[in-house]
Amino acid sequence: MRAGSDGFLDGKILVAMPTMRDERFARSVIYVCAHSAEGAMGLVINQPVRHIGFLELMQQLGIVKAPDDLKPRGEPIQVMNGGPVESGRGFVLHTNDVFIDNSTLAIEDNICLTATLDILRSIAQGEGPAQALLALGYAGWGAGQLEQEINANGWLHCDADPAILFDAEVDTKYTRALRKIGIEPGMLSSEAGHA
Repeated sequence: MRAGSDGFLDGKILVAMPTMRDERFARSVIYVCAHSAEGAMGLVINQPVRHIGFLELMQQLGIVKAPDDLKPRGEPIQVMNGGPVESGRGFVLHTNDVFIDNSTLAIEDNICLTATLDILRSIAQGEGPAQALLALGYAGWGAGQLEQEINANGWLHCDADPAILFDAEVDTKYTRALRKIGIEPGMLSSEAGHA
């Protein structure tokens, strides 16, 4: 399966403007997994879940029993608050070196999304992707809603960068995403308007 990209924002990063009124998305960076005329779905990639780590989650799911049972291939997997929709459901955003038939959605050439326990089992066995993050929940928009929010100066967008997506520097993702757009964060006004 492949996400479409006919002028839509699949595979892009959304960066919340300082004027973002919804506290759930203030200073958020969201990776857009799917975007079409029917709506959009994305994962917040800079809001770590504070109440549970990856190992504890894997133990709760019964995938591993002891810490030594977890043998991830790359860096430790971060658990993010992916958004307010279905917050009890997990989504693994990962590099394309692991692809599970009928479960993995290719978003870009090098980025995939899998929302089944198979990917977590693969990670636990040391056969998972080189880079990944686990998001609990997602951000969703109905038909035309994201476009309206962008037009109302709620979001900026830019190309995705694997370093911003997957590295452990969560506290700097917002600033780095703004800089990727060419905006120095201290120079960004909280006032919105159209020229």
